[in-house]
Amino acid sequence: MNRHLRLPFALLAIALLGACSQGDAPAASNAAAPAYSAIARGRIDIEGGLLKLAMPSEGIVLSVDAHEGEHVQKGQLLAQLDPQPAKLALDSALAEQQQAAAQTSALEDRLKAATLRASRLQQAAKAGAGDVQSADDAQQAAQQVQAELNNAHAAAALAAQKVAGARYQLELRSLRAPVDGQVVQRMVQPGASVSPSTGPIFVVLPDAPRIVRAELNESFVRIVHQGMDAEVDDDSGSGMAPLKAHVLRVGNVFGVSTLEDDPQVRANSRTVECVLAFDQQPATLRIGQRVLVKFGTQASTSTH
Repeated sequence: MNRHLRLPFALLAIALLGACSQGDAPAASNAAAPAYSAIARGRIDIEGGLLKLAMPSEGIVLSVDAHEGEHVQKGQLLAQLDPQPAKLALDSALAEQQQAAAQTSALEDRLKAATLRASRLQQAAKAGAGDVQSADDAQQAAQQVQAELNNAHAAAALAAQKVAGARYQLELRSLRAPVDGQVVQRMVQPGASVSPSTGPIFVVLPDAPRIVRAELNESFVRIVHQGMDAEVDDDSGSGMAPLKAHVLRVGNVFGVSTLEDDPQVRANSRTVECVLAFDQQPATLRIGQRVLVKFGTQASTSTH
């Protein structure tokens, strides 16, 4: 009898297990991760990248007025060369300008006198009280002074340009911040000899919105489009909460991946740059930080 009772109990157990497995199936499907349309590696950046600033003129560094980690304002002095050579050139140009102005003023006075004399002699000649030749000579003398004055005006204009050029060269002895930002790196000390060809002496991170530059594999180019939603995760596995973003643009040029660590895979893969903007600017992401970008879901892409 015990043998006959074993079969119904076994069937009941099987039925209960089946019911339990059917009840658990929906929960398992709901807990499954969403199927993304495309995944790509990327890095945090800003439009235009970091600013590498070189001294616009050559000379000896007199002072360095900004330090690494310091936040600077647009127009703030970062470094200055010894200004003495440029100041001497400016003083010389100013002296030439003053000389040209004095000569111009003297010629203007001479022209007034010569014009007045020529006019009086012409009136006297017409009235028969003067010599016609003297009137003609006076008129010619006035014209000569006018020509000299024209040359003096040209010399004064040239002197003014020299002054402007000397002031510009003096301004080039100072390096100022082109934008608001943070000094990331400083590569110069007072007393150093620098020139534009020396290379950058400051690296500045502008106060600009963070973006993501993702490398989109060629198989995903037709799937990802402008305006598409995406999630951005930290690729280092730090546990950072995903950040919402959207696609700004997808490039039109294929290139070699720069984020792939495997050289063989890097050599055989072709990628297109995809730029994304964050829906809300993050405060913790650093420039150059690697991220993983997940584009949309199968449900969202089917609606486009």
